[in-house]
Amino acid sequence: MNIPNQLSIFRIAAAPFLLLAGWLGSETLFFWLFGLMLFSDAIDGFIARMLHQTSELGARLDSIGDIATYLTTPLAVWWLWPEIIKAELLFITAAIIIYILPAFFSIAKFGQLASYHTWITKVSAVLMSGGVVLLLAFESSTVFHIAVFFLIIEAAENIAITLILSEPKSDIRSFWDVRNSIS
Repeated sequence: MNIPNQLSIFRIAAAPFLLLAGWLGSETLFFWLFGLMLFSDAIDGFIARMLHQTSELGARLDSIGDIATYLTTPLAVWWLWPEIIKAELLFITAAIIIYILPAFFSIAKFGQLASYHTWITKVSAVLMSGGVVLLLAFESSTVFHIAVFFLIIEAAENIAITLILSEPKSDIRSFWDVRNSIS
């Protein structure tokens, strides 16, 4: 079990505690856990590449960690800041649906989740993370709204990649790289 995989497993294990922080009404615990989860997500891939420890297992663990983080966060936020959820319900619902949609295509075609980690996925993750923090800490929704629009681009690219691949692959730079490799 290498360091990048441990960081992904941390995110998976921390998700129930993020929910618990929300349930208990602990904004401080929520922000600490959420911050650590986002930080571990930001550095796990970098460390994996730096230490030459990239693997299919690592890519899958990272994707599961992402899912654990991004699907538990709205429920914890609902308990902590219900007024923000109510005000941003349209964008939050859209973000959840758009985030999940590519997974359905991947499971339908390959019987498993995709772990593409494209460039737009990385940009989208940074925008979404920053957007959520700004929304919760400062009630500023602009970056969050922009991040939801980036999620649409990310979802479209991930679905397109799934449609043109004949077998599942991990760590793909972009749709264009896949299309050019098939041509």
